[in-house]
Amino acid sequence: MPYAAPRHCSRHHRLFTGTRCPDCERESKVRAEERRPSATERGYNHDWRKARAQFLEVHPTCCKCGAPATVVDHVVAHKGDRALFWERTNWQPLCRPCHQTKTNRSDGGGFGGRTRR
Repeated sequence: MPYAAPRHCSRHHRLFTGTRCPDCERESKVRAEERRPSATERGYNHDWRKARAQFLEVHPTCCKCGAPATVVDHVVAHKGDRALFWERTNWQPLCRPCHQTKTNRSDGGGFGGRTRR
């Protein structure tokens, strides 16, 4: 099966294959990251680090695969809701690979990704 013909990026004046010019994609991610509040502004401060450490001490294994847990995941994304952020029944211990898999499935790969419908 033949490959699709290269397309022209009118912004960077180059040919590319795929859905978006790699330079445009990179710039888009940089702009999105610049708009993103800092981790502290999103609530991941000293109090969170302390609560996270306590939670992982009580729940040391990933609830998906049984590996050592390194991440406290919000089962339902809090999206800025402070009450939901601190609701411990909404927390689950995950290892980094399981957390990344969940993030990729739930919101298209993390911040700036496309949400699945």
